[in-house]
Amino acid sequence: MTTTTAVDTAGTKHHLRPSARMHEKFLRELAAIGMTTHPRERLLVTESDLERLPHAAQRYMRFMRVLERPRDTSFRAHWEGQFRLGPHKAWAPCEVWQLNRSIDVARIFHMRMNIAGVLPTYVRDLYVHGGGRMAGKILDLFDIGDDASEKVTIGELVTYLNDALIFAPSMLLGPSTSWLPVDDGTFDVSLTDWGHTVTARVYVDADGAMFNFSTTDRFGEDPTNHGSGLVRAEWSTPVDGWHCVDDRMRPTSARAVWHYPSGDFCYAELTSRGMEIDYDVPAA
Repeated sequence: MTTTTAVDTAGTKHHLRPSARMHEKFLRELAAIGMTTHPRERLLVTESDLERLPHAAQRYMRFMRVLERPRDTSFRAHWEGQFRLGPHKAWAPCEVWQLNRSIDVARIFHMRMNIAGVLPTYVRDLYVHGGGRMAGKILDLFDIGDDASEKVTIGELVTYLNDALIFAPSMLLGPSTSWLPVDDGTFDVSLTDWGHTVTARVYVDADGAMFNFSTTDRFGEDPTNHGSGLVRAEWSTPVDGWHCVDDRMRPTSARAVWHYPSGDFCYAELTSRGMEIDYDVPAA
């Protein structure tokens, strides 16, 4: 995997090399949580599966090449990008390992970055057994947050929904997901798990390619209103393009954006450069 680079507001380049230690911590987390992939028959996605969906969702599933492929039950991804803590803060290169699975819905997300290019920071986002958690540390010593509230749980579940749509949408072809038509290029999708239901709106173009995902089932802290705590706000993930790798579609790049009353704040960017994805793999 290549070195990740970000450019700060002063034009200074900061680099982040892949970390074997980070991968080891990620695997230890999976082991501690007890993440395993339970064997089950993997059903092929058929025309009848897609016919139940709104037309825009059908086009998206076909664009993602899920038809006549076994339904995915999990994916493990290693990718690069950049992240920033505020609208006027410098971008920091980041490295991510994550595992999502549809059997006992779970999302384990580890991100490493260097704040200001010098302070190693580790962030963990979890959704396991119906509970969410966000935690972070600087230098692996100093806590910069640890929240397992209901707001975080809802946010982590809708982020799982976002991940599944972008990387493995056949994970959502089950009774816990509902689909509603909006118009020819838009559909709503809802996911229920452990009594929580989250909903998002998905936008697709004429070819069926998703170009945006939007939800109000996330809670963020407006960086221009410090001390306000977590507030419900619109959150979107525009996708800038797609390409095909091993007969699967992947985003070429995507962004995460908060739409606060004070203005829009793009805080994360994903790139396909060096991206590695494995499907239906044992957790460890």
